[in-house]
Amino acid sequence: MIRLQIQEVQEVLREVLEKLGFSRNRADLCARLFAESSRDGVYSHGLGRFPRFVRGIRNGLVNVHATPEFVAARGPLERWNGRGGVGNLNAWQSMERAIALARTHGASCVALAHTNHWMRGGTYGWQAAEAGVIGICWTNTMPNLPPWGASVPLLGNNPLVIAVPRPKGHLVLDMAMSQFSYGALESYRSRGELLPVEGGFDSEGRLTRDPVAIETSGRPLPIGYWKGSGLTLMLDLLAGLLSGGRVTHEIVADPERESDLSQVFIALDLSSFGESSGAAIVADEVVGYLQSSLRKGDRVRYPGENVLKIRIESLAKGIGVEPGLWKEIMEMR
Repeated sequence: MIRLQIQEVQEVLREVLEKLGFSRNRADLCARLFAESSRDGVYSHGLGRFPRFVRGIRNGLVNVHATPEFVAARGPLERWNGRGGVGNLNAWQSMERAIALARTHGASCVALAHTNHWMRGGTYGWQAAEAGVIGICWTNTMPNLPPWGASVPLLGNNPLVIAVPRPKGHLVLDMAMSQFSYGALESYRSRGELLPVEGGFDSEGRLTRDPVAIETSGRPLPIGYWKGSGLTLMLDLLAGLLSGGRVTHEIVADPERESDLSQVFIALDLSSFGESSGAAIVADEVVGYLQSSLRKGDRVRYPGENVLKIRIESLAKGIGVEPGLWKEIMEMR
């Protein structure tokens, strides 16, 4: 792995995007979101996802010029149409709108239909937390997760993000509905490593730590077994109902053609109650209790803590990038 400064990475990505027809401002933001995902250690949905993203643009799956279109509103609940536009830009704009609505109403929900892969879901949790609001968001996906008790992928591995702002370090939970996302499986495979715990079934129906075996069988393990299976079903249903868009069984089951997704962005602004500082104190107390109650040798961290650690390291030493991947991206310029 090589180390590159984030400014260099962003500049190269921006050049590629402008070559693909992006305006300068949209290319800048899109490049920044990709680079920051890798900066924070989420390589599979940062630079690791960029070549597939470019292929999606070139094959007409992603419309680089489309921006979300307002559909309808009922108070602080709004529906928008993503119009097949750039997934991370659509999601960023949707969370920005949710934050703005929460400033007025205290709580808001922006539901987005007909959009593309949002890349790292945690991006929009960090976005909300940096704005000083609680953020909750999720997306549905193509069917790539078998329901508990089945061997056929019928559910989506629908990521869920919950973020709570805190001056000493935001709490941001970003999790897929499988024990390991497909991006994580790909990362372990590329490094030739086994998973730290069992993450799915092989083709014989045996639990395994082998990422290749899980990718081959298409049977990742849902978090919490049947509980994760039920949660991902409900997230998909809510995304479709709130946005008026597609649900998982209507989405093409092909990673290179996955599109027309439904997403939900919720923002909660406690400053409406004059409780912003109080909320931070409560968050500090919860984290402090967790850390002070640990026994010697315990290894526990709050959601987002490791991201902050990796971020500091990346800013000091540079972003870690696989040489072959960087060569591929450089050749796109």
